[in-house]
Amino acid sequence: MSTWTTLISCDQLAQELDNPAWVVVDCRHDLANPEFGRRAYADGHIPGAVFIHMDDELSGPKTGRNGRHPLPDPARLASRLGALGIDSSKQVVAYDDAGGMYAARLWWLLRWLGHDAVAVLNGGLQAWQQTAGELTKLPTTPKATTFTPKVRDIKVDVDAVVRDHDSERMHIIDARSPDRFRGENETIDPVGGHIPGAINRFFKDNLDADGFLKPAAQLKAEFTTLLGDRALDRVVHQCGSGVTACHNLLAMEVAGLGGTRLYPGSWSEWCADPARAVAKGT
Repeated sequence: MSTWTTLISCDQLAQELDNPAWVVVDCRHDLANPEFGRRAYADGHIPGAVFIHMDDELSGPKTGRNGRHPLPDPARLASRLGALGIDSSKQVVAYDDAGGMYAARLWWLLRWLGHDAVAVLNGGLQAWQQTAGELTKLPTTPKATTFTPKVRDIKVDVDAVVRDHDSERMHIIDARSPDRFRGENETIDPVGGHIPGAINRFFKDNLDADGFLKPAAQLKAEFTTLLGDRALDRVVHQCGSGVTACHNLLAMEVAGLGGTRLYPGSWSEWCADPARAVAKGT
């Protein structure tokens, strides 16, 4: 049986919709409207899909200093995944309607907890409707199981970023839009700018004009140009709150450039402490 670990096409998913060893997860979300995802799911979702919420389940409690989407407690997330029918035997497919920016968060979280059989639906819900077409309003009642987490060391904390951010020991890629990276048009976080030493790769640059991830060879060429001879095991991804950074992680995995890590707190955690340096411009 094939295992999908990065991307899956709509045609490939359609062939497995009735497979009890597969769990499809709707990750739709709107940062400005936290109830959007649940309402969108109720209005129509891929048949058999379950829903998971970005703020309530794919994030942990906020303290005001740990970012806008802190990582969830592994045991708590594992319990929720088990309730959705996910265990070590399941192939998981995550989708959204935003180019994969939210689905990639679930993809990374599952990998963090030791589960490799997870893929993002390439092209998302839009591609599904254009190819397979079928949506349903019927809720899915998953068969609960037990998800046993095996947490991996694939992230860095703020202390490591403070220590290494402006040295050869860490190469930071910021997934936010170029204007926010420069410190312009900041409407989400209280401080504009970026972590000193970071370089910018807007996550939307991973997508083609139709909302699909670019081919692996193209992604590899673009990231190689961006990084030069920097060692992959020193590359750390961040964004505003640790969500869209996962999209860059996914894109690099598709490109065959694995081994990079995530700084989950990202800019929203970094800028919460006025003692931390802020850079602006390019």
